Amino acid sequence: MTTPGQDFYNRQIAALESQNLELIVAQYTENARIVGFDFQVQGTEAIRTHFIHYLENLGSLKLKSTEKFAESEGSIFFEATVDIAAGEARVYDVFMLEGEKASHHFTGLLGFTPKTSS
Repeated sequence: MTTPGQDFYNRQIAALESQNLELIVAQYTENARIVGFDFQVQGTEAIRTHFIHYLENLGSLKLKSTEKFAESEGSIFFEATVDIAAGEARVYDVFMLEGEKASHHFTGLLGFTPKTSS
């Protein structure tokens, strides 16, 4: 049996891997905020626009591993490694949850290793 936070995480990863913009946006409350060190967006349309550009920049995304995962009532925090078109990215994310949706999402990059030409 999985926890609510694990369920949210699994839905988020599946939506990102399939690049299903509607499923991604559906993960957030109407007035949700996404915060990174170099940007902030708030609200459904701003989040939609953010993920349009985010997915275009990634090209593809496939979860490689989840290194750390912590859950408390109403939040999850994780570090993960993902394969993207340009290489491998190590990321961290914190989601504050209201029910099954994120009200706040804090995100950042821990490291990036570009693909090497063979």
